[in-house]
Amino acid sequence: MSSASRKSLLVNRRLNSVQNAADRRSRADSIARQLAVSHDDAYTYALRVAYLHYLLQPKAKRKQWVPAPKPPPRSHTSNIADLVKEFVPGNSSNVKLPHGFRSPLEKRMERVIMGAEKLPGYNDAAVKKTFAQAYTAFTEQAFRKNVDKERKVEPMVLIFYSAATKACSLGHERSDDSWKLLVDRHVALFVRLVTNILRDQGHERDKSDLVTRLNTLENKLLTNDQNLFIDTGQDSGNTIEVIVPLSYDVKDMPMVQTVAMIFGLSHSDVQSHIDAQRQNWTEETALKDLKSYQHRLNSNMSGALGSQDFDVDEAYQEWKKAEAPFLSQMMMEILTARPELARRSTAFNLASDKPLPSSPTSPYSEDKAFSDLSRALSNSDRSSMYGIDHALSLGSMSLDDTSSIRTIDEPNYTFIPPDPREFLKVIAKYAVEFDAMHDDGAEQSSLFSKQTMELLTELCVRWRIPQFTRLVVFLEVAARRFTDTLFTVIDLDNAFDLVKIPPPELKKPPHIYLHNETLATIDRSRWTITDFAVYQQTLYTLNDALLRDLYDTLMHCYEPKPPSAGPAVHVLQNHIFSDPGFSRKEEDVLEYSRLLASGLQEQAALVYRGFLDAEVPQSQQDWNFSHVVQLGKSVVKLCERIQKRYKRNPEIMGVNPLTVLVETMFPNFEDDAHDLVKRIVQVAKDRGEELPLQDGFDLYKELVEIRRIHRSSLPDRPFTFDVEELLVDFVWRWIQNAEVRAEGFVDEAIKQDQFQVRGHEPGHISLDSERHSHSIIDMFQLFHQTADQVFQLEWDNDVHHARFMTTLSKIFANSIARYCEIVDQQFVKEMDTPRPNEKEAAAAAQTAQGRFMQYAKDAWNTKEKVEPFQFYPESLVKFNNVEWAMQELDKLEKSMNVDACAAILEKVDGPKRQIRRPAKYVFTIKVVEAEEIKACDPNGTSDPYVVLVDEYQKRLHKTRIVMRTLNPRWDESVDVTVSGPLNIVATIWDYDTFGDHDFVGRTSLKLDPIHFSDYLPREFWLDLDTQGRILLRVSMEGERDDIQFYFGKAFRHLKRTERDMVRKITDKLTRHINSSLSYEALRNLLGRNLASQVNSFFKRSSTLPQVTDAEVENALQSLFTYFNENFATMKETLTDATMVAVMTRLWKEVLMAIECLLVPPLSEKPSNQRPLNQRELDVVYKWLQLLFDFFNARDEDGEVLGVPAEVLKSPKYHELASLNFFYFENTENLIRTSERMAAATAQRQQQQLQGQMNSNRLSAPASLGTPIGGTRAGPAFASMGTIRRGKSIMMSRNLGTMRRAKEEKRKEAQADPSDDMILRILRMRPEAVGYLKERHRQKERMAAAAAAAMIVKQSVSQGWNSGGGGFGRGGIPRR
Repeated sequence: MSSASRKSLLVNRRLNSVQNAADRRSRADSIARQLAVSHDDAYTYALRVAYLHYLLQPKAKRKQWVPAPKPPPRSHTSNIADLVKEFVPGNSSNVKLPHGFRSPLEKRMERVIMGAEKLPGYNDAAVKKTFAQAYTAFTEQAFRKNVDKERKVEPMVLIFYSAATKACSLGHERSDDSWKLLVDRHVALFVRLVTNILRDQGHERDKSDLVTRLNTLENKLLTNDQNLFIDTGQDSGNTIEVIVPLSYDVKDMPMVQTVAMIFGLSHSDVQSHIDAQRQNWTEETALKDLKSYQHRLNSNMSGALGSQDFDVDEAYQEWKKAEAPFLSQMMMEILTARPELARRSTAFNLASDKPLPSSPTSPYSEDKAFSDLSRALSNSDRSSMYGIDHALSLGSMSLDDTSSIRTIDEPNYTFIPPDPREFLKVIAKYAVEFDAMHDDGAEQSSLFSKQTMELLTELCVRWRIPQFTRLVVFLEVAARRFTDTLFTVIDLDNAFDLVKIPPPELKKPPHIYLHNETLATIDRSRWTITDFAVYQQTLYTLNDALLRDLYDTLMHCYEPKPPSAGPAVHVLQNHIFSDPGFSRKEEDVLEYSRLLASGLQEQAALVYRGFLDAEVPQSQQDWNFSHVVQLGKSVVKLCERIQKRYKRNPEIMGVNPLTVLVETMFPNFEDDAHDLVKRIVQVAKDRGEELPLQDGFDLYKELVEIRRIHRSSLPDRPFTFDVEELLVDFVWRWIQNAEVRAEGFVDEAIKQDQFQVRGHEPGHISLDSERHSHSIIDMFQLFHQTADQVFQLEWDNDVHHARFMTTLSKIFANSIARYCEIVDQQFVKEMDTPRPNEKEAAAAAQTAQGRFMQYAKDAWNTKEKVEPFQFYPESLVKFNNVEWAMQELDKLEKSMNVDACAAILEKVDGPKRQIRRPAKYVFTIKVVEAEEIKACDPNGTSDPYVVLVDEYQKRLHKTRIVMRTLNPRWDESVDVTVSGPLNIVATIWDYDTFGDHDFVGRTSLKLDPIHFSDYLPREFWLDLDTQGRILLRVSMEGERDDIQFYFGKAFRHLKRTERDMVRKITDKLTRHINSSLSYEALRNLLGRNLASQVNSFFKRSSTLPQVTDAEVENALQSLFTYFNENFATMKETLTDATMVAVMTRLWKEVLMAIECLLVPPLSEKPSNQRPLNQRELDVVYKWLQLLFDFFNARDEDGEVLGVPAEVLKSPKYHELASLNFFYFENTENLIRTSERMAAATAQRQQQQLQGQMNSNRLSAPASLGTPIGGTRAGPAFASMGTIRRGKSIMMSRNLGTMRRAKEEKRKEAQADPSDDMILRILRMRPEAVGYLKERHRQKERMAAAAAAAMIVKQSVSQGWNSGGGGFGRGGIPRR
């Protein structure tokens, strides 16, 4: 039958057998229930099999020594001299030793003595002793000379013989001649050594005669002893094998001893039992049992498994067929052990048995069969292990012949018990108990020991128990011990491995059906019904027991050292659930999971209550955050331990211990922690105490960790409370403390700083990174540490974090403002401190004569070499600090992620900001320039500077001093913070080195937030109360609680401080720049050939003498020298970046000086300045090119050492370059060009304004930044000034925005050509007065229209009239 049909048949019949189990197994079950195996019965049947095993074992053999007859005595050499003369004559030259032979011989003898000789036979102690005796004689000087001279071998052999005789005779009596044989052996060894030396030296051919004679002598000496290194003096004999007869003693029966140990009997008791039953327990009886068993098997009678015991008849037939060869082999073993049983002609008779009919299939009678087996055994050559040939065939013997065997219905065996299966189970139980009690402590992976397993296997063989029954019985025994709590789960797993893992291959496998198979590989259809039912019941019993054990184990899983649940889960999953004979009900699985989860919840609650009692005191007055932290750590530690413990298998029987723990413990902890924290804070507040900040931070970290575990384990269940909202006050307290620390830190850092270059040692060139001092480093370290403290909290609330960063940015901005203020004051004081030459001048100025001499010196100073200014290193280091601070502030801005914080707060507070009125406003006032001011010095100029004060006479700002000019330009800014309208007074003073400063003029301006409600920058030309006017540029921003605003404010402070320092430095050099690029210098250069010019005039010559390029360059030589000397001084301290900033500012001063030579300032009024002629203009542009090359200095390789060309080519430079094209154009052409450019500008402004209206842009258009002249704006906007583009704080929040704003300004200047230069040229043309006034009015109208359009656009976008409480646009209070 095919395997497929067999399986289908198995399924159908197995279902029927399970449904009718009582009927199908009635006989087997009744026997099992009725028969109770006693201890004595089990013992006696086990003893019988063990004793039979002893009888049938192959007979032991042993070797027996038979001595050989003694050999005749050996003779020794009597006359060595004759023997030597006979074989080694010394007359012939061929038999003489080669020259120099003595030395190698002595060395080899030394090796023999020391035991280093490699040839065999020389390491014997007697041999070494003999060679040592001979070596002494060989090393005598007389003997050495004789050997070297004669070169004969005979003396050497004779001397060695004498030494050997002396050495070997020691310790022997005179009558004892046994030592004389050793002398021959030792002399032969010496001769062999000489021969070996000759061969090693290659004398085997030229001394062949000598070698041959030496070999003959050696053989002669060894006549009675051919092997030099084996002692042949021992008597020899033969060994023969004889069969050891059986002793019938228990001490020679290992398996019987095993039975005795299992059943707890002594050897004497067992011996007495065996002696009493020796006549009954024989091989003959065993053979009779086999014959009877075979008959009952073939007849399907009781006493053997029958067809009714199997569920499938094919399985029974297969098993029955396999039994025949096993029975044949077992009978063969008995006949092998007792061959005489095969020669008996009579049959076995039992008095109680009836004769059985002969089998019709047997061709031979029993007598014939036994006679054939007898002949086969007698003719055997005993070549096999059992003494018979493996080719012996039982074909001539019928094992089915039962003609002489009588029987009754019930079996009557000697060695086979009534119920072999039940007996095997009982004996296996005793065997397991014995092995468990006598375990040596080592880890035992098998259920039985080796001895007990051999016994059980032998029982199965003799009782004809199949392999599946044997294994099921083993598992049944193990299951019973497990349910009785005598076995651990690991022992049970070993039992399953025993019945499921194939055993190792044996050389002689036992005669058991399917012995090499396991329960996992044997088809269940081959099993008996009893085995299948018992196995299935065992699985269900173990399932219940294991589930109970697993439940008890998991109830301890939250303990510090719990028992492992792995073995139970392993057995359930790999041996119970996966078995095809076991089925689980879904409702049972769910019910067990529910019970297990409920039990774990109770255990988790108990553990948490233990934590709560251990960590939190009973009195509320003693509570603090550390108790909450410790409670949280205990919870987290337990969760981490459980997570690590069940990392590989998080779920056990559908229940996750970690999830149950979190679901039970975390809500309790979260509720308790929330209440504890609130009560602790309340108690501290009632006491008037502040809780330590670090305790709050530690608590936050612990709560965050618990929340993380909560979210990962319970994603669908929210955390009980908001941790950040509960503890946010601790962060704000820490930030307040940080603000207090920062206020005093800046002053102390500046106080402790010496402002010296770090690493400034003799011969050491400081790097740029070493040219700033400690105060600025310490301040930014404080900033980073403060921000990092908040970062390390990892605050999980983006809005809170953004507000933290905003407040910190305000602290940083205030600290930077304070630092800039103090450092700038110190810098100004150091720069204004009189140098030694200035002190001498001040002392001389105390008298009238001294003042006159100073004026004279100032008048002629252009003719003398100007000494460079003595810059203090401390001042330049302060300048480096400011520049480095901008770089560090940019890094800090990036690390704090300013834009992201601003975006978060904009999203949260955006709607509120639209209607929120700013508490303060920031006005930025830029003092641009003045024109036609009053002259206060004797030379017709002034040295003006501006002082800004408020209406309360508080000084707001003081500008730098611009020397010798009536049209000064300052370009300095100051921020003024107001909460309402404020009047500003600007006063211009004339600086005098000696005496009081002179008053030049005064004006005022009202800063009203209402007038600047559109936040657009404006320019104001304000008339002075004496003469002239001053240009102020004003813009307003609302003071915002915004991180970008604070960073922009900090960058603005640094940038303005840097700019003020640069200007302060360049002011010390500007005086010489203005004098070198003045009308006087130009006249001096062109007036050197005055006489030639006069002569040319009187001679009516058409050409004037030309000024050479060398003369033009020489006119600037003193300026170049002055620059180089000052640059060399500054280069020692300034960094590359600050040096470029100073040179760039000086370049701007150069451009302004040249611009003043070419054209007057922009205004609608005509100017008295005289235009230059062509010669003067050429010289000025040559000066410009020379100065450009100087500032853009390059080395020999072309690398730029000065200011890059793209920086030098600023918009002002391009304006001056384009001025040359219009300078000598007639007035009409200039006016027409100006009109075309004005029309194009107006059209472009209109297009830009329309585009901004469409895109809802809120900033002023770039085209409104055109500088204009005029004293006041148009009538409708008289109080608002001229609108132009300005720089807001938000545009300066980092270096990136500052660079982009600067680049946009440059691009706008290049893309938007202006007619300003043409208007400035027209100021020097009296005939253009009318056009200048008309053009000025046109600009005012365009600016007014742009302002009105912008106001309308802002009102539409911001909902000016759509309601908003009591505030107007931009948060301005309504009137």
